[in-house]
Amino acid sequence: MSEPIKVVVTGAAGQIAYSLLYMIANGDVFGKNQKIILTLLDIPPMMGVLEGVVMELSDCAFTLLTEVIPTTDVAVAFKDVSVVFLVGAMPRREGMERKDLLSANVKIFKVQGEALNTYAKKDVKVLVVGNPANTNALICSHYAPSIPKENFTAMTRLDQNRACAQIAQKVGSDITKVKNLFIWGNHSATQFPDCSNGTVDGKPVTDLVDASYLENEFVTTVQKRGAAVIAARKMSSAMSAAKAAADHVRDWWIGTQSGNYVSMGVVTPKDNPYNVPEGIVFSFPVEIKNKQWSIVPGFKINDFARSKLDITTKELLEEKEEAMAVCNADAKI
Repeated sequence: MSEPIKVVVTGAAGQIAYSLLYMIANGDVFGKNQKIILTLLDIPPMMGVLEGVVMELSDCAFTLLTEVIPTTDVAVAFKDVSVVFLVGAMPRREGMERKDLLSANVKIFKVQGEALNTYAKKDVKVLVVGNPANTNALICSHYAPSIPKENFTAMTRLDQNRACAQIAQKVGSDITKVKNLFIWGNHSATQFPDCSNGTVDGKPVTDLVDASYLENEFVTTVQKRGAAVIAARKMSSAMSAAKAAADHVRDWWIGTQSGNYVSMGVVTPKDNPYNVPEGIVFSFPVEIKNKQWSIVPGFKINDFARSKLDITTKELLEEKEEAMAVCNADAKI
């Protein structure tokens, strides 16, 4: 057994966390030999609910879970933390404009970024799940300048999982045979789910499925899947989001299999192989070795794909501009 690592989940009394905490404590993320100290961060009104979550974690009798720490204090939560799941965020409410949502979340992720900067280990791995995830991750990294930018990521794995499920169902395949379907750009309705490099049991998806489906119904189905879940369930995706968060961090911690790449929202480096502007959090295909991700070069981007990448890039640049305006206004107060 390894020495325990400290893992933080924010929004810990919420629905996504309720599924995610089980996966973490059961060894599904960090492996069956990694002991965990689990810190649960939420706002004061949720502490009663959180008490019940702590009771359930205790009653599960997890052999890997050495301690559970419920708290409302970011200093307590982020002290010496190794991995952080930033699940909690201000949800978009009816009548709320995107700029209002960004403004509310800048305040949340500023506090968390500053706390990470002060208290966390400098090699901490941070996954942002709370939406707008890409720009929330960017803001969090902005306020944690002592932590490398590459240690902040946004979750697009849910979109990749959704894409793989759609293709598996379309061709009647076991989902384990579906490889290298990627999500480009933002975790929003502008994201581009891309099958042009994907395979099913080694055969190109483009040979198995009609192009008109891949460029129309498939794209819109994945883009709007979250809204469809809300319409059916009357609540947002929770179990599938938790599974995707677990998948994302497991691959980041343990590594990806050779030739089987995954989608992650990462802070775009200056010299990236797909000519995406520097300094936004953009989803790329990545491979991971020794807990370090790298963008996989060489995938074909046809004219249709490039047009989709341009749309999602534009949205992310606009989000960044709006969020940084809030940051700058806040700095002048």
